[in-house]
Amino acid sequence: MTAANADLPSPSGAGHRPSPWIMAAFDGVRPGGHLLDVACGAGRHVRAALAYGFRVTGIDIDKSGTADLAGTPGFAFVAADLESGAPFPLAGDTFDAVIVANYLYRPLFPAVAAAVAADGLFVYETFAVGQERRGRPSNPAFLLRPNELAQAAIAAGLVIVAFEQGVVGDFQTGPIVQRLIAVGRDHAWAFASPRPIGAG
Repeated sequence: MTAANADLPSPSGAGHRPSPWIMAAFDGVRPGGHLLDVACGAGRHVRAALAYGFRVTGIDIDKSGTADLAGTPGFAFVAADLESGAPFPLAGDTFDAVIVANYLYRPLFPAVAAAVAADGLFVYETFAVGQERRGRPSNPAFLLRPNELAQAAIAAGLVIVAFEQGVVGDFQTGPIVQRLIAVGRDHAWAFASPRPIGAG
């Protein structure tokens, strides 16, 4: 996680516990599937996914948050500065699920979305505009604009199956977030989503 995004509260208000939004999406990942956790930080979702029996690749600039998992069967770590301007280190690889939580670096979005397999799942949750009135983060670079996450997923050719934006929890004090679950065109959930009239 970059210094600018580090040590922020969880959008779901759960500290170091996995996000319920992301955990709910695990039902859409094939058993034993391979997940990519982008900017995995301390590894709250890495650990949850491993407990589900998934294989997990975590990527982050700092390996210290998941150092205790070194040698764990099914876990791989890629050390990379995702904001350096260098090509995405996993370009060309695809995953059964890609998850991003509490992290936003807009130039990375196309590469991360491209890592979703045609029958894969994309789950994203982070802060949105309005959060600056409630605390950190307050820098617009780390706050999604209205509908931005949905628009980016559509531009990447993914099918949105769930999208929320607004306050989580207490209306007066809860964090302001956007969160999304989208899938590749060949994922079973894509066919359960509303389809344009005349679509196959």
